[in-house]
Amino acid sequence: MNIGRCKGCGQPIVWIVTTKGKKMPCDPQPVTGYGDHTTVKKDKIVTGTGMVLSCNLKPDGGTVLGVGYVPHWATCPAAQNFKKEKKQ
Repeated sequence: MNIGRCKGCGQPIVWIVTTKGKKMPCDPQPVTGYGDHTTVKKDKIVTGTGMVLSCNLKPDGGTVLGVGYVPHWATCPAAQNFKKEKKQ
C-alpha cells in the first residue's frame, strides 16, 4: 500500500493494487464492520490483498468478513470531478 493525498479534497489516501492490477484509492482507516448477510450489497470494500467485495458496511449481526478499506470515491466530497464519461 502506498500512501498519498487526494488531489480533489486533500485527505490522506492509501493506494491498493486490486487483484485485476488496478490502483484503487482508499480511505486509510481500516474497516472491520462489514458483512454479507443480505442479498442487497450496497457498499464496496477493498481488502489488503486487493480483493474488491460488494458488502454492507454495517452488517447488523451478520457474518463479519474481515478487515478492508472503503474506496475513497465513496467518501470524497470532490468525487464527481473524477468520474469518467460513459461511452455510448
